[in-house]
Amino acid sequence: MTSLQGKGNVERFCRLSGVSRAGFYRNWNETEPDAEEVALRDCIQKLFIEHRGHYGIRRMTRVLRAEGMVVNHKRIERLMKADNLLAVGKRKFVPTTTDSNHDLEVYLNLAARIRVTAINQVWVADITYVRLRRQFVFLAVILDLHSRRVIGRAISETIDAELTLTALKQAIETRAPQPGVVHHSDQGIQYAARSYVAELAAHGIVPSMSRPGNPYDNAFCESFMKTLKKEEVYCNEYKDLHDLRVHIETFIDRYYNERRLHSAIGYVCPAEFEARSAAGAGDLGSATCMTYFEAPNKDVLHKETASV
Repeated sequence: MTSLQGKGNVERFCRLSGVSRAGFYRNWNETEPDAEEVALRDCIQKLFIEHRGHYGIRRMTRVLRAEGMVVNHKRIERLMKADNLLAVGKRKFVPTTTDSNHDLEVYLNLAARIRVTAINQVWVADITYVRLRRQFVFLAVILDLHSRRVIGRAISETIDAELTLTALKQAIETRAPQPGVVHHSDQGIQYAARSYVAELAAHGIVPSMSRPGNPYDNAFCESFMKTLKKEEVYCNEYKDLHDLRVHIETFIDRYYNERRLHSAIGYVCPAEFEARSAAGAGDLGSATCMTYFEAPNKDVLHKETASV
């Protein structure tokens, strides 16, 4: 008896045979427990290695169920503990703060007013640092808020507008978006710079910025940075800037976007989520639906709804 079965087959056969589901599994475990347990542990170990030791009980259970195995999280927890498959130790993540002390224009927070329904409606951007042996370098990324997919990135020894501009140009080249995309970031000078805003305007992208002192406004991008640090950066010692670039490219393009399950999008990877969205919705580039909520402490008597 194998643990890989078609969806719903066990329940169907139990009904046809007039036996209970619990009785079926009880008999199965009594007659052939060892082979099934060994096969399951083998799968867990392979997945643990494949995902660099970062898949815990919840994600491990999801993957095994998706492959057709009859498992629950308690059993997975027991087997992982027995084989000492503990998640890699995590350091505390401290998000990078950018310089917002400038006289450049700061834009309204539009992202907080948008209900995202497809890709290329809202992009979120942020910067973090990575410590090498003898220096600090900086990483800028842009994510699509709908799928959490990384669509643009850049690494540099200096934290300036050129860093963020490189990531933006990569995102534009990758997505080729229609006008109306909302680009959300903090109020850092790298995102408020004239060259950056001009690039946004040239492609019909609308700037949006977080409120000062409110880290939750850009929590989606900071969540990715936290994952990147814990599952890639803190687990490696990079020889130099080139070595870091190679590792970051591999982590983002081959693992995070294509394989890593994301709890916020139903425990699938961003690439699969976009594919499912495309199959279900047809047009992923639909207009952004934006609702302007009543402002606090203002004499606003109605709500306005617009399409960007």
